[in-house]
Amino acid sequence: MTFLEMLGAAERQNQSMLCVGLDPDPLKFPGRYKGDANKIYDFCAAIVDATADLSIAFKPQIAYFAAHRAEGQLERLMEHMRRVAPQVPIILDAKRGDIGSTAGQYAIEAFERYGADAVTLSPFMGFDSVAPYLKHQGKGAFLLCRTSNPGGDDLQNQRLASVEGQPLLYEHVARLAQGPWNLNGQLGLVVGATYPAEIERVRSVAPTLPLLIPGVGAQGGDAVATVKAGWRPGAPIIVNSSRAIIYASSGDDFAEAARREAMRTRDLLQAARD
Repeated sequence: MTFLEMLGAAERQNQSMLCVGLDPDPLKFPGRYKGDANKIYDFCAAIVDATADLSIAFKPQIAYFAAHRAEGQLERLMEHMRRVAPQVPIILDAKRGDIGSTAGQYAIEAFERYGADAVTLSPFMGFDSVAPYLKHQGKGAFLLCRTSNPGGDDLQNQRLASVEGQPLLYEHVARLAQGPWNLNGQLGLVVGATYPAEIERVRSVAPTLPLLIPGVGAQGGDAVATVKAGWRPGAPIIVNSSRAIIYASSGDDFAEAARREAMRTRDLLQAARD
């Protein structure tokens, strides 16, 4: 199955638009795991087991593994997710942005070493920074478009006088991803949940692309406003929540608490859609 086919199947099977973000910080680990970087796999695997039937996707953030020399644990985690939740696609949150042979190596890292179904990318070196990933058939790539951080305005919200209609930069990225860059139907966009009006604008420019929407939960994004702005029939949204779910409890019941929070968020998103 292609990434988009997996995404659609997971949405239907799990009745979900919720993506569980895996950002393991040992200093925030609960109970007996606290401060132990050797427990990254154990912690994340427990979260996966608790939420696999509630999620449209999992999104491990590579920096949280690499910072603790835990790439081997990430490989084990990817294998674990494939084994216990083969129906749930995995988006490797790497935000790579290089070109040429270097981008090609990053693509191999994401898709062959780790076995991800999709990866996040920075498109600001142009199509050259995207093309190497599209050579991997059936895989997905999410381009940073309108991110949730305040500093995103520094570039993303600037008008392009040289482009017809003088669109904002993030609008231009959305048009490229919907149109000439999307050679094999593999692209999606990253749009922050803290800007629902701009999610709606991106959706109007890119009516069929999947949108990866971080920022719900600890970052304060409004789940209901996010769904109303971004979800359309046949145009999926993947609403990510990380810290609010994985750190729902500081005790030994962390996995059970994560499941409760994931279920609450999933049901809230579904209710907003319905």
